[in-house]
Amino acid sequence: MTRPSGTTGQPATPPPDDKDWTFVTTRGCPDCGFMPTRVDEVGARVRATIDPWRHRLAADDVRQRPTETTWSPLEYGCHVRDVCILFRQRLALMVTSDNPTFANWDQDQAAVEGRYWDEDPATVAEEYAVEAERTAAAFDAVTPDQWDRPSLRSNGSSFTVETFAAYFLHDLEHHAHDVGISRAG
Repeated sequence: MTRPSGTTGQPATPPPDDKDWTFVTTRGCPDCGFMPTRVDEVGARVRATIDPWRHRLAADDVRQRPTETTWSPLEYGCHVRDVCILFRQRLALMVTSDNPTFANWDQDQAAVEGRYWDEDPATVAEEYAVEAERTAAAFDAVTPDQWDRPSLRSNGSSFTVETFAAYFLHDLEHHAHDVGISRAG
């Protein structure tokens, strides 16, 4: 289903993803090939996603959904941009607060409220580049004594800054895989 720029009709909402993806923080992901990284590589791996997303968001089929209920590359691009913002905000809390708890973030609601399908791909590509760089810098700034700082998600999942970083990286790299971006090195 292709939606030209400026459409007002909301596409079908994908079914909710209720899978607990926290296993990727230690075991990696058999679907996309993600493997957790050393903490000193987090920023570099985030930055390595910027150019591939720029190229993917410039493709002619950027608004094309592979199925009615699967996001288009544009919608995924908006999602990973917003994931960078959210994770950077949460990382700041983790390194400054004692064991913060994070509310659930409904990515499907964010997509509807943000009208992801109707955004400008070139703008999203540049916004993603900025947010990914800012988030990479935030992870680069984590000091050795902060990697073990804990947090909780509203569903009870616990993270350290280190496992949180892996969870974040997986989101970026898995969605790159979802839109056909080949995994680098």
